[in-house]
Amino acid sequence: MIKIAVFDLDGTLVNSLTDLAQSVNKGLVKAGLEEKPLENFNRYVGNGREIMIKRAMGSFAEDEEKLDVVREVFNSEYKIHCNDNTLAYDGCAEMLKMLDEKGIKTAVLSNKPDEFVGRILKKVYPEHNFAEAWGKKPEYKIKPDGEALLAILDRHKISKDECIYIGDSDVDVYTAQNSGVKMAGVEWGFRGREELLRTGAPFVASTPKELFDYITGNNE
Repeated sequence: MIKIAVFDLDGTLVNSLTDLAQSVNKGLVKAGLEEKPLENFNRYVGNGREIMIKRAMGSFAEDEEKLDVVREVFNSEYKIHCNDNTLAYDGCAEMLKMLDEKGIKTAVLSNKPDEFVGRILKKVYPEHNFAEAWGKKPEYKIKPDGEALLAILDRHKISKDECIYIGDSDVDVYTAQNSGVKMAGVEWGFRGREELLRTGAPFVASTPKELFDYITGNNE
């Protein structure tokens, strides 16, 4: 029986690509590098801020001076603009409400810096109460390590068998595998169905309603 559904954030519950890309690109320009097109960021995100920035920098990522510039500009810009264009995916608010009504807790676990997760959720899902909303915390390794996810379960006295983890990328598939919990992918995010299936997702939802049916189907 599923007692908690833990969601990835970027590409799963929110489309944050524009705000991330614009903040990184401002850093690239400041460092004397070329901006990257928005569509490239589908491949850059997923493993946390540092790796996203390095992927965007390409061969210049080893230049510590330029890296410091991009990182500093990104941090200052994203603090101001993290909610400018970030929106919920259609149908997700309704799906979260339906899970609530079924008595299934919901939580968020992201590789995004922890300070941004609550701010974004408060703006994008103002009427929904998440049991937990975690970003990257210094005491835990980032995904795909399962440490933080297991800590959430421990905090709520929920077993692995009672959890499902939901995400849009290979990182999320590996996170579920490393944690020993059930997993569902979503095709509307940044990486798409093919990557999720290729890396071992047992199910990939096309719509939030389809995801809801899959989650609650595990309780039948």
